[in-house]
Amino acid sequence: MPRKSATPPRSLFAEPEGLKPLAERMRPRTLDEVVGQPRLLAANTPLRRAIESGHVHSMILWGPPGCGKTTLALLLARYAEAEFQAISAVMSGLPDVRKALAEAEVRWGQGTRTVLFVDEVHRFNKLQQDAFLPYIERGVIVFVGATTENPSFELNSALLSRCRVHVLDAVAADAIEQALRRALEDDERGLGKQKLSVGADALATMAQAADGDVRRALTFLEIAAELARDGHIDDATLGQVLADRTRRFDKGGEQFYDQISALHKSVRSSDPDAALYWLARMLDGGVDRAYLARRMTRMAVEDIGLADPRAWRMALDAWETYDRLGSPEGELGLAELALYLAVAPKSNAAYAAFNEVRGVVRKSGTLEVPMHLRNAPTKLMQGLGYGAGYQYDHEAEGGVALDQQCLPDAIAGATFYTPTERGLEGKFRDKLEALRAARRAAHKT
Repeated sequence: MPRKSATPPRSLFAEPEGLKPLAERMRPRTLDEVVGQPRLLAANTPLRRAIESGHVHSMILWGPPGCGKTTLALLLARYAEAEFQAISAVMSGLPDVRKALAEAEVRWGQGTRTVLFVDEVHRFNKLQQDAFLPYIERGVIVFVGATTENPSFELNSALLSRCRVHVLDAVAADAIEQALRRALEDDERGLGKQKLSVGADALATMAQAADGDVRRALTFLEIAAELARDGHIDDATLGQVLADRTRRFDKGGEQFYDQISALHKSVRSSDPDAALYWLARMLDGGVDRAYLARRMTRMAVEDIGLADPRAWRMALDAWETYDRLGSPEGELGLAELALYLAVAPKSNAAYAAFNEVRGVVRKSGTLEVPMHLRNAPTKLMQGLGYGAGYQYDHEAEGGVALDQQCLPDAIAGATFYTPTERGLEGKFRDKLEALRAARRAAHKT
């Protein structure tokens, strides 16, 4: 619990409560009121002990929307008896940053610490991020940056080195239900005076629909309360509130790359159910359908390869089908492609062989084409021996001139492509093994 002398930061509760949204009114005032984040804030965890003691440090709070980043920053200031000041990287520029830092320095000179909360900190450029560094080092501010993006990619190393990164999780549905019940029962800040009737199933539905976002769940509840008939939130009201809701998805951030990675790896693991799920998640999140088609074409080439060359054609057909039909009809073609790729035999043998041979080309330099393979369109070139000794394979026994060398002398006998035993490549493997054995025998004679 906070010390007796602790007082809420002025910016937190100065505005008229009745004008605030429910989610803002119900913002936790103590650590005990915070729902979710047991890994960070359970009793006796290091971060909780630090906050309760008032010994707070500069930090980056990384987590999805509505998981409590702003609330935690406010509580840091309250428990540390510090001034809370907030700026948003979306709305602020370098002049705003300098103004906030100058105000913090004045307070510091007067013996008061400032918790400077920077929302969406990943939107600041390197110059703007660097502006905080000397003030963090001198202790003028306790810097708290909030981000939904991976700090490793979005924040510069100098800022990261001066802050601890705390990862917040999406809030579990049962914890969100707890927050909803508290709002329904709270007469002072919540909806308790309205004496609303809400079934347990309705609360569970709202909590699940919030998708880990407490603020979103409280907004659902507030809208439902406004639409309630005779103080009862029924299924019809709930359906109206939750219509056309969207799931968490960032078209350019870490969630995007995590989900496309999950789709690719599900296909590679021959798990059609998982592949279909991740495809649907990305479609639901609004991903560019052409991007999905391109990535699945790559999967067909890289992970299925010559085990089933039909996968390439199907990928291109699905891509064209979507181009012709659009959404939502064309999405079925992408779904069928994901299923086909997942159940198709897998081979990266061609992919591996191509990568290996490119490495050999880089290392070995400009090796000469063997004379017998060279083109000889003129008499001069013929006189120099171009094409001399070439064996026309169609005229050889079995259709292959076994003793004819096609690689440069420096790498003669090298093998790059090793087919698997899966799918069509199994037949390639048998044929190549026989051919390579026959060539070795022919060169020995």
